[in-house]
Amino acid sequence: MSDTAVPLDAPPGQPRKAAMAAWIGSALEYYDFFIYGSAAALIFPKVFFDDSDPADATLLSLATFGVAYAARPIGALFLGHFGDRVGRKKIMVFTLILMGLSTFLIGCLPTRAQVGGLAPVLLVLCRILQGISAAGEQASASSMTLEHAPPDRRGFFTSFTLSGTQGGQLLATLVFLPVAALPEDQLLSWGWRVPFWASVGVAVVGYVIRRTLQETPAFTKQAATEGVVKLPLAVLFREHWADVLRVVAGALIASVSTIFTVWALAYGTSDAVGLSRTQMLWVGALANLVALGAIPLWATLSDRIGRRPVYLIGAAGSAVLMSAYLWAISTGSYSLVLLFGILAFGVVYSAANGVWPSFYGEMFSTRVRLSGMAIGTQIGFAVAGFAVTFAAQIAGPGGDDWSSVALFTAALCVPPVLAALTARETHTVPTERLGEDTAGEAVRREAVSA
Repeated sequence: MSDTAVPLDAPPGQPRKAAMAAWIGSALEYYDFFIYGSAAALIFPKVFFDDSDPADATLLSLATFGVAYAARPIGALFLGHFGDRVGRKKIMVFTLILMGLSTFLIGCLPTRAQVGGLAPVLLVLCRILQGISAAGEQASASSMTLEHAPPDRRGFFTSFTLSGTQGGQLLATLVFLPVAALPEDQLLSWGWRVPFWASVGVAVVGYVIRRTLQETPAFTKQAATEGVVKLPLAVLFREHWADVLRVVAGALIASVSTIFTVWALAYGTSDAVGLSRTQMLWVGALANLVALGAIPLWATLSDRIGRRPVYLIGAAGSAVLMSAYLWAISTGSYSLVLLFGILAFGVVYSAANGVWPSFYGEMFSTRVRLSGMAIGTQIGFAVAGFAVTFAAQIAGPGGDDWSSVALFTAALCVPPVLAALTARETHTVPTERLGEDTAGEAVRREAVSA
């Protein structure tokens, strides 16, 4: 038997510890996502861009939010390269420290009234650092968890990366709501800084857990036998270019999340519909709560019947249910909005959301897994990050053409469906055989034996 066929067993307790480390890091990332987005809309126009016209100040502030998406593909190139060179653990520790530090520093920044134009420049620099960190966080956490997991439970363990996103959003809501209720003078002077400072607590817990993790058996064996690849990106684009394209296409499913959490919120609270902000926020909160339970259940199902069918349920189902959700908002019926919001985002979207860490990760071999996941997802996520901007344009001057936005969202679900239909099913493939060209390997082994 070839040496590479030896089963890879993680030390006792490491799969659970890796899953918890992935959950913490993902929670911190999306905790930052939520509080920065809220602050960019409500606080930063008055703190960092207060010398501009109010409308321009809001646009400038929201532009800083998009800077992170532009930085992510660049960060993915560097962190993917080093993750496949030096290991998953070191990148996981690095991204956690970078995210925690940059988020904390935002809370310490001087305002424009204090230092003039330097204030927004520093804000953008911190946001770029957050984007770089996010570029490697989910890919390294998913790679670490997948390679530590028992072969028949890779879907379940890697799903903790995505359930952490829901946990982070819920945590951010609990922290931001009382802060937002402060008197405006206190909110603008020191109150807005508290959620950013609080990120240190999450980062410290995550750091303690990640420092005690062992490197994965798959990477350790790769380094000890064949050695690590000197130029992972060259190997990735030479041998796995088709899978990189599949991941880019698949990652567009994240557009469902951005349109649900941003555009639908704005539409529901607009004069055209008239629902309150509190009502719409509760839809998101309850949908995230349901997703916390749905994600591991869908992932467990994928361990039994395969990644592709579960992912297809999430991608195709989201096209249908998001249309129903936007229609429900147009009716102004809160009971319908709540029902279809939970079904669309909490249940159906969770099928794709919970499975993609294992589905994408299993497309690549150990030597280029982190690079493949990081680059593919971050390019797709960058496109998804601007889906809200396109949706706002499609919705027309009144911002109420929900049917066009529904069609646009459904169209964005087509590439993920095609990516899944053309991908290999991998849930029964041994961890050490993932990413191999089965036909090519068979020919190679026959030539060697001959």
